[in-house]
Amino acid sequence: MGVLEDAVTAIRRKIEDFVPEFGIILGTGLGKLVDEIEITSSLMYSNIPNFPISTVEFHSGKLIFGTLSGRKVVAMQGRLHYYEGYTMDEITFPVVVMKALGIKKLFVSNASGSLNPSILKGDIGIIDDHINLLPDNPLRGPNDADLGPRFPDMSEPYSRDLVDQALDIAHRLDYRVHKVVYVSTAGPNLETRAEYRYMRIIGGDIVGMSTVPEVIVANHMNLPVFAISVITDEGFHPDLKQVSLKDIVEVAASAEPKMTKILKELIAVQ
Repeated sequence: MGVLEDAVTAIRRKIEDFVPEFGIILGTGLGKLVDEIEITSSLMYSNIPNFPISTVEFHSGKLIFGTLSGRKVVAMQGRLHYYEGYTMDEITFPVVVMKALGIKKLFVSNASGSLNPSILKGDIGIIDDHINLLPDNPLRGPNDADLGPRFPDMSEPYSRDLVDQALDIAHRLDYRVHKVVYVSTAGPNLETRAEYRYMRIIGGDIVGMSTVPEVIVANHMNLPVFAISVITDEGFHPDLKQVSLKDIVEVAASAEPKMTKILKELIAVQ
C-alpha cells in the first residue's frame, strides 16, 4: 500500500463504518470546539502511519471523530505549520487523508494580526480570499491526477456560499465580523513595521502563518472551504508594541466562544 492508503486503512480500523461529512482544522482560537463534539473515536497523530506530529506547545495533535450540530465530523486538534520545519506535503497530508475518509467540505480556523485599522484585536475575520507569501507550494512536483488537475483554478478559494452564510450568522448574533483577505507568511517571527505596511498595500487585511497550504490542496481536490480567523493583535500602528505568544493565546481564548458559535451554526445548516 502507499503512504495515503496506509494512513486511511489504519484510521478506518479504528473508526469502523463512521464516514465524516465535514473536516475541521482547529487552529488557534478553536481548540475547545472539541468540547462541543460528541466524540466517538480519537487517534493521536503519532499512532497514524505517515501522519506528521504537531510540535506547537498549545496544539494537541489528535484526530477527533464524532458529531457536531448533528453532523458527522473529523477534527484536527492541532494543525501543522511551515515554520515547524515540515514540508508542504506533510502540512497538507491530513487534508488529503480527510478527503479520502469521505469529507465533503473543509472548515479551517486560525489566529491573525490585523493590517487594517478598521479591524481590531478581538474581532472575527471571515476569509474571502488570500495572498500567498509562503516560499513553497504544496502542489509543486508531480501531479496526482486522481486528486485533481495539474493547474487548479483558484478564483474562488473560499466558498462564497459558506462565506455569505457565516456572515449572516455573525451579523444575526451581533458579532464584530469582517470579510477579509488573508496574507500567509512563513513565520515564526511576527512582522516588521515595513512588512505590515507592504502587506496592507498589496491588498491584505490580516496576516498569519497557516491555512493557505491546506486551502490550496483542498481546492485542488474540489473540496469547498470555509475559513475563520480571530484577530489577536494589531499591526497597523506606527508605534508597534511588542506582542508575546501569551498575549495572542489570551485574545484567541476570549474570542473562542464566538468562533465556536459561528462554526456550529454554519455546520448545522449544511
